[in-house]
Amino acid sequence: MSSEATISDLIRRGEDALLEGGFRTGDFAQARALLSAARERAKRAGDRALEAAATDRLGLALHYENIARLMQGLELAPADIDAEEMLFREALDLREADDDRAGVAQSLFGLGLVFQVLRRDWASAMPRFWRALEIVEEIGDAADLYTRSEVHRHVGFYYLVEEVRLDEAVRHLQRSLDLRKQLGDARVIPSGLVALGEAELVAGHPEQAVELLEQALLIARQAGLLPERINDAEHTLQDARAMLATHQTEAKPRER
Repeated sequence: MSSEATISDLIRRGEDALLEGGFRTGDFAQARALLSAARERAKRAGDRALEAAATDRLGLALHYENIARLMQGLELAPADIDAEEMLFREALDLREADDDRAGVAQSLFGLGLVFQVLRRDWASAMPRFWRALEIVEEIGDAADLYTRSEVHRHVGFYYLVEEVRLDEAVRHLQRSLDLRKQLGDARVIPSGLVALGEAELVAGHPEQAVELLEQALLIARQAGLLPERINDAEHTLQDARAMLATHQTEAKPRER
C-alpha cells in the first residue's frame, strides 16, 4: 500500500477488493488489510466519518467471509457472528452521532444482515431494513447505489419468503436490479438477475424467469464469477426451464 494513499483511497480500494473477494475470488485478505489500515489512520486523524466507513466495510468483509463458510457447509461460531455485529454497531454509533443519514442507512442494513442471514431472525432484521429503506428512499442519490440495491434486495426477499406478497417482492427486486445496472459493475448484476428470476418463478412466470436467468448466467460466466454463483444461476435456470416446459405442455390444445 502506498504511503501516499489517502484514507478515502484505501477505503475505495478496500471496497473494490471486497467485491472482488465476494464475487470472484473468495479471498478477503487484501480487503481486510486495506480497510484495517484505513480504519487505524482515520482513528489517528480523528476523522470519525472515515473511521465509520472503514469500520462498516470491515463488517461487510466479515459478513462475506461468514457467508463463504456457510456455503462450504461449515458452522459459524457465535464469536464469528458477534464480531460482525460489533463492527456494524460501532459504525452505526459513529454515524448517528454525526447525523450521517446515508451512513446510518448503510450500517442499519449491515445489522439487518446479521439478524436475517446469520441469526435467521427476520423479526429483528426487518426494523433495521425498514429504516434503511426509508432513509435511502428519502435521500436518493446521496446514498450509494450498491447499498440502495441491497436494501431493496433484502426487502424483496422478505416479501418473497416471509410475508408472501409476490407483487411487492418483484417490485423491490426489480428496483434492486435497476440500481445494480445503474452502478454498471458486472460482478453484481447477475445476483440481481437471479433474485428477480427466482421471484418471477415463484410468481408463476417461468418465461420471464428463464429470460432473466439466461442473462444472469451469461454475464456471470463473462465476468468470471465464483463457481458457486454460476452454479446457483444454472440450477435456478434449470428449474425455470422445467416449469416453462410444463406450462407450454399444458397450454397445448388437445387433439380431437
